[in-house]
Amino acid sequence: MIKLTSVVVGDDHKVFLDALSVILTQRDFAVTVTRTIAETVEAVSRHQPDVCLIDRHFADDDGVAAISQMLAASPDTKVLVLSADPDAEGVLAALRTGASGYLHKTRGVGALTAAINRVLRGEVVVDVPKAAASRRPPGQDGVRRLASYLTGRERECLRLLVEGLDTATMATKLGVSRATVRTHVQSLLTKLGVHSRLEAASFAVRYRLLDNNGT
Repeated sequence: MIKLTSVVVGDDHKVFLDALSVILTQRDFAVTVTRTIAETVEAVSRHQPDVCLIDRHFADDDGVAAISQMLAASPDTKVLVLSADPDAEGVLAALRTGASGYLHKTRGVGALTAAINRVLRGEVVVDVPKAAASRRPPGQDGVRRLASYLTGRERECLRLLVEGLDTATMATKLGVSRATVRTHVQSLLTKLGVHSRLEAASFAVRYRLLDNNGT
């Protein structure tokens, strides 16, 4: 018998929650829905799910603040924040608290299921509109902290950006599609809090992010 991926979905918008529950169930996920932060924490503690999808904002509460509590109750659960807010500060706050990813609610079902599969493989996923990139963090320590969230493939892409390669050449060199390269590049731009490939490359050189694998 195949074990279904278990998911707890926490959101205070009933229509969105019900629709997402139906969609994920149709795609063979075992879904538990909750409508408050307290219910979400309790469900994660009780069910020990593979993944918890949690909205960032519950009325006046911030879902990010509950992440550490959920992980303490269920250390193996991967937490993926779903939000209509693309604020880079929120993204970084979620990652610092222990989230495995942050996905904007405007992304499609395909992006969501792909993000779930990626966090289950141990990746850190950030998929938000490009406008989410904001001011650079202060100082070298801040930039290096952001760089620590890059996946191995994102770090490879950053290295190729420093070399000045375009998307097509990067795709050939990495043995992946151009779309995959664009996805990795967008993710690394967001994680570094920069607006362009040139700025990312400049950051990498200025702060020596790629020296000794960025450590």
